[in-house]
Amino acid sequence: MKLIDDLRRHEPADALEVRHVAETLDLLTRSARPFARDQFDPGHVTASCFIVDEQRATLLLHHHQRLDRWLQMGGHVEGEESTAEAALREGAEESGLRDLRLVIDAIFDVDVHSIPAGRGEPAHRHFDVRYLARTSTPFSIAIARTESNDLAWLPLDLAEALMGEEASLRVIRKIRSCP
Repeated sequence: MKLIDDLRRHEPADALEVRHVAETLDLLTRSARPFARDQFDPGHVTASCFIVDEQRATLLLHHHQRLDRWLQMGGHVEGEESTAEAALREGAEESGLRDLRLVIDAIFDVDVHSIPAGRGEPAHRHFDVRYLARTSTPFSIAIARTESNDLAWLPLDLAEALMGEEASLRVIRKIRSCP
């Protein structure tokens, strides 16, 4: 499986990410259905997309309706798509941006996080494979009202303050140091 190979090549930035890569590899090798949205124990693979402008000075975040938090774009892997394809699709659907392209043609970050019970689903975990994408049309954003309360281009310092959890802070550090 290409995702297993990609995860093995990925260089985690800290001990937490090392653990999350190991947990994701474990899910992929032990589960018959690691991408199945209805696999709640322990959870399933998702994909997300951190979207930056051409200068990487601002980050696009959406205020997630269900989770009531500022987050990057992302969601579930559908059909036979790769996690990179899912991340770009989710990024486009949730932002309205149609010109997204990967900054690096590789996994940018890996995070495992808990999702609270809701919409008829029990609490579970998302094994999130994260990518960094950019747009050359940042003012073409359009809110997907079924997903978001708001969309905003934010300077990296403000994005850090609004996101406020360690895995997101790690990604923003990576964005700052990305060649």
